[in-house]
Amino acid sequence: MSTTTRDRIIEQVDRLDDTQRQQVLDFARRLTAPEGTPGRDLLRFAGAVDPADLEVMSKAIQQACEQVDPNAW
Repeated sequence: MSTTTRDRIIEQVDRLDDTQRQQVLDFARRLTAPEGTPGRDLLRFAGAVDPADLEVMSKAIQQACEQVDPNAW
């Protein structure tokens, strides 16, 4: 019978203490986390949108959100 990678991982994790298991869990979560851009990299765009445009967008969102269009699908 062939041992799968999953089985080998479980065997190794079973040998760890709780602190080490938490580290493995944290690592696995980082591996599966969606990639994105850190907020600090977006700070250069702060203030780039005109306040009047932001107001128009805000009003459009308020008017259009939470409305169901049964014919949209």
